[in-house]
Amino acid sequence: MLFGFALPALAAPSPQSTTIPTPTPGPDGRIIYIVQPGDTLWRIAALADISIDQLRALNNLTASDVIAPGDEIFLGLGGPATPIPLAQPTVTPTPSGPTPTPEMGYGSLCVILYDDANGDAIRQEEEPSIPGGAISISNTDGSLSITEDTLSGLDHFCVENLEEGEYNITVGIPEGYNPTTASNASIMLNGGDETYMDFGAQPNSETLAAAPAPVGTGRSPLLGIVGGLILLLGIGLGIYAALMKR
Repeated sequence: MLFGFALPALAAPSPQSTTIPTPTPGPDGRIIYIVQPGDTLWRIAALADISIDQLRALNNLTASDVIAPGDEIFLGLGGPATPIPLAQPTVTPTPSGPTPTPEMGYGSLCVILYDDANGDAIRQEEEPSIPGGAISISNTDGSLSITEDTLSGLDHFCVENLEEGEYNITVGIPEGYNPTTASNASIMLNGGDETYMDFGAQPNSETLAAAPAPVGTGRSPLLGIVGGLILLLGIGLGIYAALMKR
């Protein structure tokens, strides 16, 4: 007679996974990973849950490129880690110095929606207007309403000979941009004023994703040296083979 003993089945141990905190997106939405000692492109791709080919394409890397600790690897785009409070549009007062005295009771108002390339909410002279937006100027009693499309260039849209009083200025941000300053403001225009208002915006994540990916860092010069030596060796062997045939 055969006696069988039924033993309870042992459950397989749960697979252990190694996780790493997801790098926090920067203010521009780009997710950057700093290479750590022992990292490889395969490991970084696995941690980011993307393929090695995608990781190389995002960083303009080839199969022969190497990475080193401290290199920055671009993983993709995401929303900013925390909402960034919008700054108020900058208002430039009437320049000091001798200027022609306009008729009292009237002033000028100049407005621009500019490409805030560095995101500091302060317009530099080289930051151009964003085309495809809109500028609206109106006074509080409703007797004046002006709307103008934004165009390319560096100049403000100006309205002269405005009666002194309180005005509301609003800009329409075109598709593909996010504001870096508030999109509307109210000012008191006094007679003789020449006021400039600068509203800022910059490309959003979708627009940035369509831009060329950053060039990867960490390319080793040793690979170029080895390649050159191999090429010289091949030329030498070819010359030697030609001499032996004579």
